[in-house]
Amino acid sequence: MAKRMIIDPITRIEGHLRIEVELDATNTVRDAWSSITLWRGFETILKGRDPRDAGLITQRFCGVCTYVHYEASILACEDAFKVRPPANARLVRNLISGAQYLYDHVMHFYHLHGLDWVDITSALTADPKKAVEMARAYCPNPYNCSETHYKAVQQRLTKFVQSGRLGPFANAYWGNPSYKLPPEANLIITSHYLDALQVSKIGATMTAIFGGKNPHPQSLVVGGISSVMDALDASRLGEYLFRLKEMKNFIENAYIPDVLLAAAYYKEEGLKGLGGGVKNYLAYGGFPLDDGWTNLLFPRGLVRAADVAHPMTLDEEKITEEVSHAWYQDKGPLHPYKGWTYPEYTGYDKEGHLKGSEKYSWCKAPRYDGLPYEVGPLARLVVAYAQGHKELKNLIDGTLKAAGLPVTVLFSTLGRTAARAIETKYVADHIEGWVNELIKNVKAGDTRTWTKCDVPKKGEGRGMTEPPRGALGHWIRIEDKVIANYQAIVPSTWNCSPRDKGGRRGPYEESLIGLKLAKADEPLEIIRTIHSFDPCMACAVHIIDPQTNEIRKYRVA
Repeated sequence: MAKRMIIDPITRIEGHLRIEVELDATNTVRDAWSSITLWRGFETILKGRDPRDAGLITQRFCGVCTYVHYEASILACEDAFKVRPPANARLVRNLISGAQYLYDHVMHFYHLHGLDWVDITSALTADPKKAVEMARAYCPNPYNCSETHYKAVQQRLTKFVQSGRLGPFANAYWGNPSYKLPPEANLIITSHYLDALQVSKIGATMTAIFGGKNPHPQSLVVGGISSVMDALDASRLGEYLFRLKEMKNFIENAYIPDVLLAAAYYKEEGLKGLGGGVKNYLAYGGFPLDDGWTNLLFPRGLVRAADVAHPMTLDEEKITEEVSHAWYQDKGPLHPYKGWTYPEYTGYDKEGHLKGSEKYSWCKAPRYDGLPYEVGPLARLVVAYAQGHKELKNLIDGTLKAAGLPVTVLFSTLGRTAARAIETKYVADHIEGWVNELIKNVKAGDTRTWTKCDVPKKGEGRGMTEPPRGALGHWIRIEDKVIANYQAIVPSTWNCSPRDKGGRRGPYEESLIGLKLAKADEPLEIIRTIHSFDPCMACAVHIIDPQTNEIRKYRVA
């Protein structure tokens, strides 16, 4: 007999996510629904404002994905204003975005997703000497690796346990049969979990060097950048490169080896394709390598039904959003330029479950040519692989060879997690080249950082880019020099999408189908798969009272 399970909230993500699943008698997921439980009202807030203000406002979608919305909004305005930033501005934007990739992906694997693979309590029983041997089997120079250090980590964890204040390690499913790593592997990755608390701050500092601060940088303007003194200062460039070296050391000697270590013990899940989801992949392309945006570090395109032999070209006109199962007034599938965002909350039934096939989320349902698509690191790599992108294909094939796995393993929760690590190294390897290109321009006398522009009386523009979590698009329509309509489709909107009018599940929902829980009351497998997408609900929703349409008020005593 089928039974329902509600996981609310999903923790170790940004924002509020509710997952409801239907389990059969073997505790296998037969159906699933993903619900975002707070509303985003920014589209309404932006109407009537100066388009140049949109970037500073939209980056408040979230406290994590701040710069990416800033950049997408600026790109949308530049498209509407018909202006291109100078080469130096393009390079500085790449440097800020590149740094965000590094620390965001490191933070995700260790602090948001790592505990889905790693049993912390098992690390207490590990043999530090064997842990050193294991770490050296996966990396010639493993990060912070010694018997002394591993013993110190065990002592630190023991103090946590004895104090009774477990912090981020509390209320987990320790000992669950779905944990596969041996004690020594758990100790190695737990050690790097603690190291990453400091390392991720280094990457955040890199973004602040050119962004002014982090989060919510302030150095972009329509037409270029405002951080001129930093971009043209040799000492500031040196600070950035020094921190880049530290980040690369951790990525190459901790992050990549740890993912390969985990893959060795979880490869059966990958081979079975668990968590694969819709297997449609979409990428807008990101990190422009020329001023015309014709050459991109990550290519633009689509792959349908995991068919890497037949990559597809992206047609922006085929992007729509619909709300047949979302808490909004329904006007049918709409292109973002014509987007419509008016709430219509209907709630749950008396038992707190979804009301059959009715509306159940504040997340809209983006579709490309009528189909759901996954976005993010895996989508970027699958699209690049399908297009025969030489550098990325070699990197993917090399990683798969080192792990002894076929390319089909990519279409899984494990593959999604590995893709994030692979692209982190790829971006890290390109960042220094952008610094050198910036230095070369300045030495040649090109110090331009901004192109003058004026707000048009009327216009449309879109900013489409590839932040860490996936394809991000901002669409703006201007009338009488102010914003008449503004729509943003963020990566988590694509991935957390509810069903559409045809009943097709979104990527989160589809990825859960077929997962079997080792213990019915411990949905570790569900959380592991959802975390592999790196959810950011805050980008897709913001607080409003559905009864009064009033934004919440807080009083601090």
